[in-house]
Amino acid sequence: MLGWSSRRPATPAHRSRGPRLRLIPEALSTAASPAPPAGTSAVPVQKDLRWNCDAATADRICNFNRHYAEHAGYWEQETSFLTDESEKSGEIAFYDSNTGNELFTAPKGRPFEQFVAESKVHGWPSFRDSEVNWDYVRVLPDGETVSVDGTHLGHNLPDKNGNRYCINLVSVAGRPAKA
Repeated sequence: MLGWSSRRPATPAHRSRGPRLRLIPEALSTAASPAPPAGTSAVPVQKDLRWNCDAATADRICNFNRHYAEHAGYWEQETSFLTDESEKSGEIAFYDSNTGNELFTAPKGRPFEQFVAESKVHGWPSFRDSEVNWDYVRVLPDGETVSVDGTHLGHNLPDKNGNRYCINLVSVAGRPAKA
């Protein structure tokens, strides 16, 4: 796993909103690199995301922020996730929109309808511990949930049932990595 370091954004647009820290993989911030990466991931967002997710929105959410999210309900109102019949049966694999690594598999231990109902209540797809692929997902001390490759995914917002990972669909709408 890569270590993490803080680095201030380099663009004037970021400076105009006041000083903000951005986390980038430590290995990518070494002096050996000619310039810091544009975002938190070493690779860009895939161009052909699943469920008609917008690549520009995904790039902004996945790679250029540590706190913000797609707007509540984006996943159900502006994508084909709920209308894609092939997604309504069995478990669905959710892949990193940058790398294509499998990050979540849901629903596990609950019906699809329960997964959707819980997600609708909160405004974003909501995953539980058993649905997380811990080989590729990390939760930072402040609750931010990221991929090991630096993709911002969302946040852990525990409730009475335990950990609940409130994840941006644009962050997990990637296609599988090619082996």
